[in-house]
Amino acid sequence: MAKKKSKQSNSNTIALNKKARHNYALTDKFEAGMSLQGWEIKSIRSGKVNISDCYVFLKDGEAYLTGSEILPLNAASSHVVCDPTRDRKLLLNRRELDRLIGAVDRDGYSLIATAMYWKQCWVKLEFYLGKGKKTHDKRADIKDREWQIDKGRLMKNKNLDK
Repeated sequence: MAKKKSKQSNSNTIALNKKARHNYALTDKFEAGMSLQGWEIKSIRSGKVNISDCYVFLKDGEAYLTGSEILPLNAASSHVVCDPTRDRKLLLNRRELDRLIGAVDRDGYSLIATAMYWKQCWVKLEFYLGKGKKTHDKRADIKDREWQIDKGRLMKNKNLDK
């Protein structure tokens, strides 16, 4: 008998934080590995991840992800204690950690997680340095985005008239 190949999706994205760009002015992008347990990897493969309210904090010269939720599978082993909201250590170089510590302490930046994805066989977290937007900043961004859409429509109509 021939073995059936499983269909894999082309997207490596596990979870996205869509509100991050709306609520924060994002500047510098970072990528970090995560220290995960076996049951967490199995849950991630099945898509039981939520990073919409999570952020990165720095403690004792290390970076941790907090607020993320990885729900355990129903068939999880009985001898494993599953904590879906535990803080997960991020794996970064010392140079990157020093840069993040300086930006957070001196400049008042926040570290906002935007995406979790597969990179080969490892789970990676994409996060940004960012500052919170005020209400008027959000309105200005919406106004600019709508103007770009209207400008595209006007240019399209102008080209069709010729």
